[in-house]
Amino acid sequence: MNSINRRSLLLAGLGAAGAGALAACSSGSGPGGNALVSPSGSAVAVAERKRARTGRQQKLTLTAAPAMVDLGGGVIPKTWAFDGRTPGKEVRLSVGDTLVAELSNQLPRRTTTSIHWHGIALRNDMDGVPPATQAAVRAGSTFTYKFIADVPGTYFFHPHVGVQLDRGLYAPLIVEDPKESLAYDDDWVVLLDDWVDGVTGTPDEVFAELKQGMGGMEMGASSSPSSSGMEGHDMGDMGGMDMGSDSASPSASASSSGGMSTKFMLMGATSALLGGDAGDVKYPHHLINGRVASDPDVYTSKPGRKVRLRIINAGSDTAYRVALGAHKLTITHTDGFPVQHQEVDALLVAMGERYDVLVTLGDGVFPLVALAEGKDANGLALVRTGAGSKPSATVRPKELGGMMMTASQLRSADEVRLKSATTDVTHQIKLTGGMEKYNWAINGTPFDMKDPGAHPIVVREGQRVRLDFVNDSDMWHPMHLHGHTYQIGGFGPRKDTAIVLPKKKLSVFFDADNPGQWMLHCHNAYHGEAGMMANLAYRD
Repeated sequence: MNSINRRSLLLAGLGAAGAGALAACSSGSGPGGNALVSPSGSAVAVAERKRARTGRQQKLTLTAAPAMVDLGGGVIPKTWAFDGRTPGKEVRLSVGDTLVAELSNQLPRRTTTSIHWHGIALRNDMDGVPPATQAAVRAGSTFTYKFIADVPGTYFFHPHVGVQLDRGLYAPLIVEDPKESLAYDDDWVVLLDDWVDGVTGTPDEVFAELKQGMGGMEMGASSSPSSSGMEGHDMGDMGGMDMGSDSASPSASASSSGGMSTKFMLMGATSALLGGDAGDVKYPHHLINGRVASDPDVYTSKPGRKVRLRIINAGSDTAYRVALGAHKLTITHTDGFPVQHQEVDALLVAMGERYDVLVTLGDGVFPLVALAEGKDANGLALVRTGAGSKPSATVRPKELGGMMMTASQLRSADEVRLKSATTDVTHQIKLTGGMEKYNWAINGTPFDMKDPGAHPIVVREGQRVRLDFVNDSDMWHPMHLHGHTYQIGGFGPRKDTAIVLPKKKLSVFFDADNPGQWMLHCHNAYHGEAGMMANLAYRD
């Protein structure tokens, strides 16, 4: 099918219109006719001047272009990538440094793109969300992002156009703290991804099939939402389809029900941890650091070394249960912010989430497994500190079924916990829609890229804001807020992405201290593109 989707065509037009189109998109009004803060307005400039800075600049060029990438095991798909590699080259800087990143769009003709700096509370006009915060970057053009990174943590970057996240356009971004209090010997970034592009099809083809919806398709009991909540850790509840290489091949996976193609649609994936339906999409591969499980990335160290793992889920439709065989993991951070340390056997990492953990390495060869939650498939990397044989690609260490703490069970470190304050405004964020019509939305209204200022969730600078996520759907959603971190409940962790289970409510709080217009959306790339997105906008 044509890989130029509706949003790409729209953004190409907006890119051609340039600054005039962006100004038009940014001058909307909130309730009562009050103007909203422009992404490049004076309030944004004032907030930027308040950021602590070192005066140092780190400059780089990121070229987005078609590429053949080697994922190992003879898997060499054609995809889109930054500078010909997936993941892209890691970017590191120190707190207060200014990143100056020129994006060069060398993608196919009429393909627009951008870069969103996921989790960074940066100035609004550098957030990389066309057309809300910038005009889309047209093919053959460049755009320079320049912003201060004033909060340490583990982040990553990716496009915010269509379903481009599900290609190879992503890379880690680490903001280091020169006053870091953690003691460790080494630092290892572990980047997780679910992969379809160039193997069984393209993300645009996946989305086109999903948009047909389930219709009257008979789903069967296995795909109905489970009544179990996040507390259930029994591996017997994992269920799901066989996601091995045979079942993911085009000939084996293509089928029909009621005349509708199901080449990409995943049926029967269930997870008690996720409240039922685990995901929508069949993925032929699950990657750790850009490598397939049959030919894994290998981290070499020595016994007794304490390593900081920075785990990032850059996937589009898959939550991962992560464990290191024969080791305990100590959670120290989530989404860049410190938490009270907790020792666990495994982690559940949703799309867009990041976790930092400490682990003291044993002697031998150990599997780091990212089990695709509910999908009966996994990514694999190896930790080698001594002699030992390579485990199988489908290894399942017992730690995957061991003790796990979800984000809502963690507690924020004292130094980053929000100060006690009266809530000034509460917004209900109702998550609506379903697979039958694939009509995902917020508060019943799909987001309209033609008019990003419509139906804003309005806040004022200086307010303590409460968001009540109310999931009216039968599927879980990782809800991501740009430009801010919120706190789960009164003592929970500071995060920018959190799981909201089906038929459940999650309340979060944040201080409105970064003026502009910010996307609030499901970080399932296909749910967000279908319309589960809203504009959280500051009133001028």
